[in-house]
Amino acid sequence: MRGTALLGPGHRRGATHHRRTISVLALAGACIFSLAVTQTAGGKAAADTVDTGFAIPFAGAPGYEHLAPTQMTSPDQLNQPLGQQAADEIAGEVGLNRNDALSEEQYRDLITGGGVGGSREAAEVIDECARILTNTNGRPLYSDVDGRPTPSVLASYGLYVNPGGLLESPANADAPTRQVNSLIAPGGFVGTWLRNNGATQTLIALYRSAYTVQAVYGFAAQQISGAAQLVTNTKAGVNSEVGMSMAPPLWIVNFALLYILKPALAAAMPAHWAPIPPAVADAIKSSPTGQVPFSAYASYFR
Repeated sequence: MRGTALLGPGHRRGATHHRRTISVLALAGACIFSLAVTQTAGGKAAADTVDTGFAIPFAGAPGYEHLAPTQMTSPDQLNQPLGQQAADEIAGEVGLNRNDALSEEQYRDLITGGGVGGSREAAEVIDECARILTNTNGRPLYSDVDGRPTPSVLASYGLYVNPGGLLESPANADAPTRQVNSLIAPGGFVGTWLRNNGATQTLIALYRSAYTVQAVYGFAAQQISGAAQLVTNTKAGVNSEVGMSMAPPLWIVNFALLYILKPALAAAMPAHWAPIPPAVADAIKSSPTGQVPFSAYASYFR
């Protein structure tokens, strides 16, 4: 028999969700106000904003939109990586440089579960995140699709295929790239590991960069996007959908995290975003889990 929840006096169904939505948007609003009167400590917010076609909070902090990927304008741009020169230039704009990144030894320890307080479980999540976010040309992910190992490259769409063959947004609740939030939260595993392994300056540089203000917008965007975790882009009267990881604030947050891990990883992130084929976007939004079988939709990406 199904149980029924009893709501106390003064409460109503949906009130908690309503308050959460208001508080998230208020947080983003406060962030916008703070950015209007001051810059982040390390990042260099541009004076002029750029019309990316994304709305707040999906556009991120004003002044940083120009750093995020633009929509592809030719087929050869699909899933193309940034390249190291562009990555270094973007890093400078958000307040980071190569000296802020982990040493090769520190990076190796972190992703193998080594160092002081290392964790193999956390290391696996971090490594999976890096592979998902750099799923660009030459860096395919392999999944079990109908019993066969199948490669896929979908970073520009803001999608990926999980090991079980399901197509989803990297911000899906099932994805390592969403589950890692608890590891990178203040006081979480990553910050503790960095402090315990001689990388306190790396942590300070990260928090002084545009990462901090963009994380607020990214959090707000994820909280109001349901199971699908897709973002609507509206520009020149055309609506299109893309996965959450390609929205400016999430892309910049992930860029900053990968750059401090290893600049070459950030260089492998997608340089342009691509609209998800409408039939695929509709299917993902209609799915209660925000996931669909890749085998049923792979033809849309060929």
